Amino acid sequence: MHPMLNTAVKAARRAGSVINRASRNLDILSVTQKAINDFVSDVDREAEQEIIKVLLNAYPAHSILAEESGASGKSEYQWIIDPLDGTTNFLHGFPQYAVSVALSHKGVITQAVVYDPTHNDLFTATRGHGAYLNDHRIRVSKRLHLNQCLLGTGFPFKEFSHVDTYLAMMRDLTQKTTGLRRAGAASLDLAYVAAGRLDAFWEFGLAPWDIAAGSLLITEAGGLVGDLEGNTGYMESGNIVAASPKIFSQLIQALAPHLTPGLKSKQ
Repeated sequence: MHPMLNTAVKAARRAGSVINRASRNLDILSVTQKAINDFVSDVDREAEQEIIKVLLNAYPAHSILAEESGASGKSEYQWIIDPLDGTTNFLHGFPQYAVSVALSHKGVITQAVVYDPTHNDLFTATRGHGAYLNDHRIRVSKRLHLNQCLLGTGFPFKEFSHVDTYLAMMRDLTQKTTGLRRAGAASLDLAYVAAGRLDAFWEFGLAPWDIAAGSLLITEAGGLVGDLEGNTGYMESGNIVAASPKIFSQLIQALAPHLTPGLKSKQ
Protein backbone atom coordinates (compact mmCIF):
# COMPACT_ATOMS: atom_id res chain seq x y z
CA MET A 1 0.00 0.00 0.00
CA HIS A 2 1.27 3.47 -0.89
CA PRO A 3 2.53 5.30 2.24
CA MET A 4 0.13 8.21 1.70
CA LEU A 5 -2.78 5.85 1.23
CA ASN A 6 -1.77 4.01 4.37
CA THR A 7 -1.88 7.30 6.28
CA ALA A 8 -5.32 8.09 4.82
CA VAL A 9 -6.59 4.67 5.92
CA LYS A 10 -5.27 5.23 9.42
CA ALA A 11 -7.01 8.62 9.55
CA ALA A 12 -10.32 7.24 8.23
CA ARG A 13 -10.31 4.36 10.71
CA ARG A 14 -9.58 6.79 13.55
CA ALA A 15 -12.61 8.83 12.51
CA GLY A 16 -14.65 5.65 12.20
CA SER A 17 -13.90 4.81 15.82
CA VAL A 18 -15.20 8.22 16.89
CA ILE A 19 -18.37 7.68 14.83
CA ASN A 20 -19.03 4.16 16.07
CA ARG A 21 -18.57 5.18 19.68
CA ALA A 22 -20.99 8.09 19.29
CA SER A 23 -23.56 5.96 17.45
CA ARG A 24 -24.32 4.22 20.76
CA ASN A 25 -25.37 7.53 22.36
CA LEU A 26 -27.22 9.46 19.68
CA ASP A 27 -29.65 11.00 22.15
CA ILE A 28 -26.96 13.06 23.90
CA LEU A 29 -25.25 14.54 20.83
CA SER A 30 -25.08 18.28 20.31
CA VAL A 31 -26.41 19.10 16.85
CA THR A 32 -26.33 22.42 14.96
CA GLN A 33 -28.24 23.28 11.80
CA LYS A 34 -25.91 24.91 9.26
CA ALA A 35 -28.67 25.48 6.71
CA ILE A 36 -32.02 23.99 5.80
CA ASN A 37 -31.73 20.19 6.14
CA ASP A 38 -27.96 20.51 6.65
CA PHE A 39 -26.73 19.46 10.08
CA VAL A 40 -23.41 19.19 11.88
CA SER A 41 -22.80 17.40 15.16
CA ASP A 42 -19.99 17.16 17.67
CA VAL A 43 -19.16 13.85 15.99
CA ASP A 44 -18.52 15.50 12.61
CA ARG A 45 -16.14 17.96 14.25
CA GLU A 46 -14.33 15.42 16.41
CA ALA A 47 -13.95 12.96 13.53
CA GLU A 48 -12.57 15.73 11.31
CA GLN A 49 -10.08 16.79 13.97
CA GLU A 50 -8.86 13.20 14.31
CA ILE A 51 -8.39 12.89 10.54
CA ILE A 52 -6.49 16.17 10.27
CA LYS A 53 -4.31 15.28 13.26
CA VAL A 54 -3.21 11.99 11.66
CA LEU A 55 -2.63 13.55 8.22
CA LEU A 56 -0.65 16.56 9.41
CA ASN A 57 1.38 14.47 11.83
CA ALA A 58 2.60 12.49 8.82
CA TYR A 59 2.66 15.35 6.30
CA PRO A 60 2.81 18.70 8.15
CA ALA A 61 3.41 20.74 4.98
CA HIS A 62 0.27 19.49 3.21
CA SER A 63 -2.87 21.62 2.93
CA ILE A 64 -6.40 20.68 3.97
CA LEU A 65 -9.88 21.13 2.50
CA ALA A 66 -12.41 19.80 5.00
CA GLU A 67 -16.18 20.10 5.18
CA GLU A 68 -16.40 21.55 8.67
CA SER A 69 -13.18 23.56 9.07
CA GLY A 70 -12.69 24.66 5.46
CA ALA A 71 -9.38 25.25 3.70
CA SER A 72 -6.04 25.67 5.45
CA GLY A 73 -2.42 25.67 4.38
CA LYS A 74 -0.89 26.09 0.95
CA SER A 75 0.70 23.16 -0.85
CA GLU A 76 0.59 21.25 -4.12
CA TYR A 77 -0.70 18.39 -1.94
CA GLN A 78 -4.21 18.89 -0.58
CA TRP A 79 -6.22 16.47 1.53
CA ILE A 80 -9.97 16.63 0.80
CA ILE A 81 -12.00 15.41 3.76
CA ASP A 82 -15.60 14.60 4.61
CA PRO A 83 -15.47 13.29 8.19
CA LEU A 84 -19.06 12.02 8.17
CA ASP A 85 -20.85 11.89 4.84
CA GLY A 86 -24.47 11.18 5.65
CA THR A 87 -24.82 13.09 8.91
CA THR A 88 -28.62 13.08 8.72
CA ASN A 89 -28.60 9.29 8.33
CA PHE A 90 -26.22 8.98 11.27
CA LEU A 91 -28.35 11.18 13.52
CA HIS A 92 -31.37 8.98 12.80
CA GLY A 93 -29.50 5.72 13.35
CA PHE A 94 -29.85 4.87 9.65
CA PRO A 95 -26.68 2.90 8.90
CA GLN A 96 -25.64 4.49 5.61
CA TYR A 97 -22.79 6.94 6.15
CA ALA A 98 -19.06 7.04 5.55
CA VAL A 99 -15.73 8.76 6.06
CA SER A 100 -14.19 10.12 2.85
CA VAL A 101 -10.50 11.09 2.54
CA ALA A 102 -8.78 11.94 -0.74
CA LEU A 103 -5.41 13.40 -1.68
CA SER A 104 -5.06 15.82 -4.57
CA HIS A 105 -1.62 16.48 -6.06
CA LYS A 106 -1.50 19.51 -8.35
CA GLY A 107 -5.24 19.22 -8.85
CA VAL A 108 -5.27 15.48 -9.62
CA ILE A 109 -6.74 12.99 -7.14
CA THR A 110 -4.04 10.41 -6.40
CA GLN A 111 -5.22 8.61 -3.24
CA ALA A 112 -8.72 7.74 -2.06
CA VAL A 113 -10.37 6.16 0.97
CA VAL A 114 -14.07 5.71 1.64
CA TYR A 115 -14.69 3.94 4.94
CA ASP A 116 -18.06 2.60 6.07
CA PRO A 117 -17.65 2.22 9.85
CA THR A 118 -20.96 0.43 10.33
CA HIS A 119 -19.98 -2.51 8.13
CA ASN A 120 -16.19 -2.08 8.42
CA ASP A 121 -15.99 -1.78 4.63
CA LEU A 122 -12.80 -0.07 3.49
CA PHE A 123 -12.69 1.13 -0.14
CA THR A 124 -9.24 2.30 -1.29
CA ALA A 125 -7.48 3.39 -4.46
CA THR A 126 -4.12 4.73 -5.56
CA ARG A 127 -3.97 6.30 -9.04
CA GLY A 128 -2.66 3.73 -11.51
CA HIS A 129 -2.91 0.81 -9.08
CA GLY A 130 -6.59 -0.19 -9.07
CA ALA A 131 -9.40 0.01 -6.55
CA TYR A 132 -9.99 -2.32 -3.61
CA LEU A 133 -12.61 -3.26 -1.06
CA ASN A 134 -11.05 -4.78 2.07
CA ASP A 135 -7.92 -5.68 0.08
CA HIS A 136 -9.88 -7.40 -2.72
CA ARG A 137 -9.74 -5.88 -6.21
CA ILE A 138 -13.04 -4.39 -7.35
CA ARG A 139 -14.43 -3.56 -10.80
CA VAL A 140 -17.46 -1.70 -12.07
CA SER A 141 -20.40 -3.78 -13.26
CA LYS A 142 -20.48 -5.50 -16.65
CA ARG A 143 -24.10 -4.81 -17.55
CA LEU A 144 -24.50 -3.57 -21.08
CA HIS A 145 -27.90 -1.90 -21.17
CA LEU A 146 -29.46 0.82 -19.03
CA ASN A 147 -32.69 -1.14 -18.67
CA GLN A 148 -30.75 -3.81 -16.74
CA CYS A 149 -29.26 -1.34 -14.28
CA LEU A 150 -29.72 -0.28 -10.68
CA LEU A 151 -28.88 3.42 -10.28
CA GLY A 152 -27.97 5.50 -7.27
CA THR A 153 -28.82 9.16 -6.96
CA GLY A 154 -29.29 11.95 -4.46
CA PHE A 155 -32.24 14.26 -4.72
CA PRO A 156 -32.13 17.92 -3.65
CA PHE A 157 -32.48 18.40 0.09
CA LYS A 158 -31.20 21.90 0.91
CA GLU A 159 -31.23 23.83 -2.39
CA PHE A 160 -34.32 23.42 -4.51
CA SER A 161 -33.81 25.51 -7.66
CA HIS A 162 -33.37 22.36 -9.77
CA VAL A 163 -35.92 20.14 -8.05
CA ASP A 164 -38.30 20.06 -11.04
CA THR A 165 -35.43 19.02 -13.30
CA TYR A 166 -34.45 16.28 -10.91
CA LEU A 167 -38.01 14.96 -10.65
CA ALA A 168 -38.25 14.83 -14.44
CA MET A 169 -34.99 12.86 -14.58
CA MET A 170 -36.20 10.50 -11.88
CA ARG A 171 -39.54 9.94 -13.60
CA ASP A 172 -37.79 9.14 -16.87
CA LEU A 173 -35.08 6.88 -15.41
CA THR A 174 -37.55 5.00 -13.22
CA GLN A 175 -39.04 3.73 -16.46
CA LYS A 176 -35.70 3.07 -18.18
CA THR A 177 -33.91 1.11 -15.43
CA THR A 178 -34.59 -1.72 -12.98
CA GLY A 179 -34.64 0.78 -10.10
CA LEU A 180 -33.31 3.88 -8.38
CA ARG A 181 -31.83 4.14 -4.89
CA ARG A 182 -31.31 7.30 -2.83
CA ALA A 183 -29.39 6.25 0.28
CA GLY A 184 -28.08 9.65 1.39
CA ALA A 185 -24.26 9.40 1.32
CA ALA A 186 -22.74 10.26 -2.06
CA SER A 187 -19.23 9.04 -1.25
CA LEU A 188 -20.58 5.61 -0.38
CA ASP A 189 -22.83 5.56 -3.46
CA LEU A 190 -19.77 6.21 -5.62
CA ALA A 191 -17.85 3.47 -3.83
CA TYR A 192 -20.77 1.14 -4.58
CA VAL A 193 -20.48 1.98 -8.29
CA ALA A 194 -16.77 1.11 -8.14
CA ALA A 195 -17.62 -2.22 -6.52
CA GLY A 196 -20.44 -3.02 -8.97
CA ARG A 197 -23.14 -2.82 -6.29
CA LEU A 198 -24.68 0.03 -8.27
CA ASP A 199 -24.34 0.30 -12.03
CA ALA A 200 -24.31 4.10 -12.10
CA PHE A 201 -24.85 7.24 -10.06
CA TRP A 202 -25.82 10.81 -10.79
CA GLU A 203 -26.39 13.88 -8.66
CA PHE A 204 -25.91 17.63 -8.82
CA GLY A 205 -24.91 20.33 -6.34
CA LEU A 206 -22.33 18.25 -4.46
CA ALA A 207 -19.15 19.53 -2.77
CA PRO A 208 -15.57 18.42 -3.59
CA TRP A 209 -15.36 16.37 -0.37
CA ASP A 210 -18.47 14.41 -1.40
CA ILE A 211 -16.96 13.17 -4.66
CA ALA A 212 -13.14 13.40 -4.58
CA ALA A 213 -12.40 9.94 -3.16
CA GLY A 214 -15.30 8.21 -4.91
CA SER A 215 -14.31 9.54 -8.32
CA LEU A 216 -10.86 7.94 -8.11
CA LEU A 217 -12.33 4.66 -6.85
CA ILE A 218 -14.53 4.50 -9.95
CA THR A 219 -11.86 5.31 -12.53
CA GLU A 220 -9.46 2.84 -10.90
CA ALA A 221 -12.24 0.23 -11.02
CA GLY A 222 -12.59 0.73 -14.77
CA GLY A 223 -15.47 3.21 -14.79
CA LEU A 224 -15.99 6.72 -16.09
CA VAL A 225 -16.78 9.95 -14.26
CA GLY A 226 -17.95 13.24 -15.73
CA ASP A 227 -20.40 16.06 -15.30
CA LEU A 228 -24.00 15.81 -16.49
CA GLU A 229 -22.85 16.10 -20.10
CA GLY A 230 -19.95 13.72 -19.67
CA ASN A 231 -17.29 16.42 -19.56
CA THR A 232 -14.57 17.13 -17.03
CA GLY A 233 -15.10 19.80 -14.41
CA TYR A 234 -17.38 17.82 -12.10
CA MET A 235 -15.17 18.66 -9.11
CA GLU A 236 -15.80 22.36 -9.75
CA SER A 237 -19.51 22.14 -10.63
CA GLY A 238 -20.48 19.41 -8.16
CA ASN A 239 -22.60 17.83 -10.91
CA ILE A 240 -21.57 14.22 -11.47
CA VAL A 241 -22.36 11.12 -13.49
CA ALA A 242 -20.44 7.91 -12.76
CA ALA A 243 -20.85 4.49 -14.37
CA SER A 244 -19.24 1.66 -16.25
CA PRO A 245 -18.12 2.72 -19.75
CA LYS A 246 -21.06 1.02 -21.50
CA ILE A 247 -23.66 2.58 -19.20
CA PHE A 248 -22.03 5.99 -18.88
CA SER A 249 -22.91 7.14 -22.39
CA GLN A 250 -26.44 5.72 -22.12
CA LEU A 251 -27.06 7.60 -18.87
CA ILE A 252 -25.66 10.84 -20.29
CA GLN A 253 -28.01 10.44 -23.25
CA ALA A 254 -30.99 9.80 -20.97
CA LEU A 255 -30.23 12.90 -18.88
CA ALA A 256 -29.63 15.22 -21.85
CA PRO A 257 -33.27 16.16 -22.63
CA HIS A 258 -33.77 17.35 -19.05
CA LEU A 259 -30.71 19.60 -18.65
CA THR A 260 -31.42 23.25 -18.00
CA PRO A 261 -28.80 25.97 -18.75
CA GLY A 262 -27.72 26.08 -15.11
CA LEU A 263 -26.76 22.40 -15.19
CA LYS A 264 -24.84 22.41 -18.47
CA SER A 265 -21.06 22.45 -18.72
CA LYS A 266 -19.34 25.83 -18.70
CA GLN A 267 -16.96 25.69 -21.64
